[in-house]
Amino acid sequence: MSDFLTHECGIAAVRLRKPLAYYYDRYGTCLWGMNKLFLLMEKQHNRGQDGTGIGCVKLNMPIGKPYVHRRRGIESDALAQIFRKEVKSFFKMDRKGKLDKTSPESVKENFDFGGEILVGHLRYGTSGDFDEGSCHPYLRRSNWPTRTLMVMGNFNMTNTGDLNHALINRGQHPVFGTDTQTVLEEIGYHLDEAHTNLYHELRDKGVPGAEIPDHISEALDVPGLIAQSAEPWDGGYAICGAIGNGDMFVMRDPRGIRPCHMLITDEVIAFASERVPLMTVFEAEADQVRALDPGSVITIKADGTISDTQFHTPQQYTPCSFEKIYFSRGNDPTIYRERKAMGSALVDQVIGSIGDNFDKTVFSFIPNTAETAYHGMMDGLRLYRRQQVRMQILDGAKDGTLSAEKVDDLILRNWPRGEKIAHKDIKMRTFISQEKGRDQLVSHVYDITYGAVKPGDNLVVLDDSIVRGTTLKKSILKILARTKPSKIVICSTAPQIRYPDCYGIDMSELGKFIAFNATVALHRRAGRQHVLDRVYEECREELKKPSNERKNRVQQVYEAFSADEISAEISRMVYPEDIDWSGEVEVIYQTIENLHASIKGPCGDWYFTGNYPTPGGYSMVNQAYIRWYEGLGGRSYDLL
Repeated sequence: MSDFLTHECGIAAVRLRKPLAYYYDRYGTCLWGMNKLFLLMEKQHNRGQDGTGIGCVKLNMPIGKPYVHRRRGIESDALAQIFRKEVKSFFKMDRKGKLDKTSPESVKENFDFGGEILVGHLRYGTSGDFDEGSCHPYLRRSNWPTRTLMVMGNFNMTNTGDLNHALINRGQHPVFGTDTQTVLEEIGYHLDEAHTNLYHELRDKGVPGAEIPDHISEALDVPGLIAQSAEPWDGGYAICGAIGNGDMFVMRDPRGIRPCHMLITDEVIAFASERVPLMTVFEAEADQVRALDPGSVITIKADGTISDTQFHTPQQYTPCSFEKIYFSRGNDPTIYRERKAMGSALVDQVIGSIGDNFDKTVFSFIPNTAETAYHGMMDGLRLYRRQQVRMQILDGAKDGTLSAEKVDDLILRNWPRGEKIAHKDIKMRTFISQEKGRDQLVSHVYDITYGAVKPGDNLVVLDDSIVRGTTLKKSILKILARTKPSKIVICSTAPQIRYPDCYGIDMSELGKFIAFNATVALHRRAGRQHVLDRVYEECREELKKPSNERKNRVQQVYEAFSADEISAEISRMVYPEDIDWSGEVEVIYQTIENLHASIKGPCGDWYFTGNYPTPGGYSMVNQAYIRWYEGLGGRSYDLL
């Protein structure tokens, strides 16, 4: 994804199944759990670099000793800094005699992250104001362990406004700004209710006060309170929570929009947003790691009992297709195959653009995350060329024109040629990743391999997806044009991104999508402003309806033009300005049909089709159009 786009979040959780002494005896360290948490987070660092947070809950701590701890940070290398500080603190405390690193009991009592439940979060800011206070995990403290709650997740709720009003109507005082706070308070409310009911029941039975906490802890129905809490939620989510008494839960939304995976061994129960980190960190096989079922909550009681409960009836399964296209690490075996398939699916369109001039074409990719799809495209092109050669050899054998020289010419000439053309400066990209003030620097994010492309060649470059087109126009195409190719073809493994997202990816402003802007330009050039005006009025009317009756009126904007016409307009819009080059630029997008053919099983495609999996999506897309039409910015789901 060559455009700057924040997205997703990553979660990691480790629940030790043995006493700390077991890990010290077997692995020589009491920090085995914390080390595993760090590795799980580091292996998912691609999912969030705006902020980091970790938390710990200790089981069976003596009265008077803290049992919940948390650290958060928003430094550019917050993940490394947080763990570095904790490890440094650990050894410093050992040197000063404040703990004994060889004693599991001492470590658990004195080191904040020497507990059995360890959670971590990697964040991209997708809603609300972003600072350290917005980093997960969120913590709701109480002097009752069974009312103390820590929550983190990869999610976005489309109906945060309604959820906040529900809190207000109860008499609460929510702090607006993030849906995380809303989720924390909703679960916390039902946790308080369950705790209070159990307390009164036990007290009225005459149970001694000192014994009541253990009875509450044992009787606490975590799946039940999760089901009550999640009933009004509209969104995509993978949420992990830990209660102060040692109960833990991990839940996934009923449509499976956000990913979550689990591994269970004799030593540990671990969770992560992606499968491969669990396989790598714990040296597990792929079949040992499973995805949480949509609408399910995994509960681990303080005594280690595990349950898998449906908190919501599963809905139509619509996992986010961008996990396949871009977000998840490409070393997952399934995603690797699917990304290669996406690249191969573009072959017919590429050949339609450049013909059979492979000897005058160079193939490459931008950015590095597109490399897997690039290999798929090259495999497809080579297969196409092999089939050509086979037919030519067979034809020559039939008509008697086959010779050794001709065979050599067919085999050695005109094969697809791949080169590493563009290189990204990761540090520069991080430095200028803020939305404002980056235009002057954006052209230096990429550099090129000089001499690999000869003047007059075609240059075909594969990208994961093209969202805004800003980096294409201001940086990539200007750099690629320095090689003086006759034609530059940019291929996107994703279809045209036409509609905003509201389930955890920062793509909610229509005016930032080049496919939308291209379509608007086509309407205005054709004198069809009245279509845009009519859609605006229909969007306003749509928002007056009950949320479950709303439809996507923005789809009408695209009905008058074919995907090829919109792609041609995008090609015109991204053409680099003020450079000494007169070649041709063509932008090619994956078809929606080929995307579905490449991805195994169902995939959520609302970014491309406008068919949202929840009512909140339809509310948001209409609101997004209204804000664009009125010249307003900002995330549309923040206002619903």
